[in-house]
Amino acid sequence: MRNQISFFARPLIILLFFSLSSEVLAALQQTTDRFTEYKGQVVNSRNQDPLAGAYLSVQNTNISTVTNNDGEFSLKIPQDLENVNVLVSYLGFQSRTLPLEFFQKGNVVIELKESLEELEEVSIFTYTDPKALVRNMLDNRGSNYFTDRTTMTAFYREAIKRGRKNVSLSEAVVKIHKQSYDSNADDDIALVKARKTADYDRLDTVALKLRGGPYNPLSIDLMKNPTHIFNEMDLSNFKFTFDDPTKIDDQYLYVVDFEELNKQTPWYYGKLFIDANTFSLVKASFNLNVDNRSAATDLFVKKKPGGTRVYPVEVNYDITYRQKDGRWYFGYGHTQLEFVVNWKRKLFNSRYKVNSELAVTNWEINKEKVKRDDSFLSRRVIMNDDVTGFADLTFWGENNIIEPDESIESAIDKIRDKLENN
Repeated sequence: MRNQISFFARPLIILLFFSLSSEVLAALQQTTDRFTEYKGQVVNSRNQDPLAGAYLSVQNTNISTVTNNDGEFSLKIPQDLENVNVLVSYLGFQSRTLPLEFFQKGNVVIELKESLEELEEVSIFTYTDPKALVRNMLDNRGSNYFTDRTTMTAFYREAIKRGRKNVSLSEAVVKIHKQSYDSNADDDIALVKARKTADYDRLDTVALKLRGGPYNPLSIDLMKNPTHIFNEMDLSNFKFTFDDPTKIDDQYLYVVDFEELNKQTPWYYGKLFIDANTFSLVKASFNLNVDNRSAATDLFVKKKPGGTRVYPVEVNYDITYRQKDGRWYFGYGHTQLEFVVNWKRKLFNSRYKVNSELAVTNWEINKEKVKRDDSFLSRRVIMNDDVTGFADLTFWGENNIIEPDESIESAIDKIRDKLENN
């Protein structure tokens, strides 16, 4: 049976009348002398469409990053690394391995070709029962995923839009203290550095705030927390069907569609991408159906102003795993929630979209248990309210972050100009 309160599926969005007392911080990215930054774009070779979420990793290291919605990336590499190669991969496309010197031309465009192999003919796909495959995937998580405690460096971004305009942005470098995948212990997150901006002129007298910050995309780690959706012993509440298989990094993947059968409350549906050799979950994309507005509001909305109706209209989740030395680990998580605010006596409603993403950019095995200190974040943290005193203009240069989308960068620049002119 699903947990009564699944944290990632129950992020608490707080709607309050806005206050101008929130601190507004902005910081410029700078590259330190110890690191070199390489920028570019990853696109589909057939039509030049950008590939959002493409993965770039420096081979024989734990350094990595992902592309933004425009397919753009920023990859920062220590200058003492020479003669290294960078692997560029994306689900359903042929991966490319490129020497570092390729990136030195600046703002390179990397074209990936779609995988055209007729995968249904590949003999490695032996499962005929999708439910049995999912059960095997869950049963083998202790042998397929990290069993050591790890400390991961990660980049977190939380963006809130009203309509098409960015109104709030929080970014942070964090340390994820990840527990073993065969452990029931909770993961912890410690804050290293953060910065935030807010354009209150566009908030329309309502400030929408996301409780949980980086814990939201981390909590969709289905292989660490499978009971948030699936019951490992009983999968009878779900319908499973096979979709066309696919391939990534020369790995053949089953694609399993799933749909929750009990539709009296908000219900899950989506896709699981499962490695055909090890039966490891490589990627999951899923949604929460929120057509039942009353029940969905109870799940997501903690507070709201009087005279309003507030309800979610779209809830999406994405999780991607990375592989190292035959073991898989959390690599990237993304949550997207869209809300409608209806005011009494107003003709038009307001739509807000909340995006939060967490990308692991480096990690190391941690043999000793980490002691908690003041840098550890609460699972109820509100980044735009609770995080203060961490802005550092010189810090961001040596950390891999997700390149800002053009719209986000424009919003930051406008807010920065306002601050400088006041």
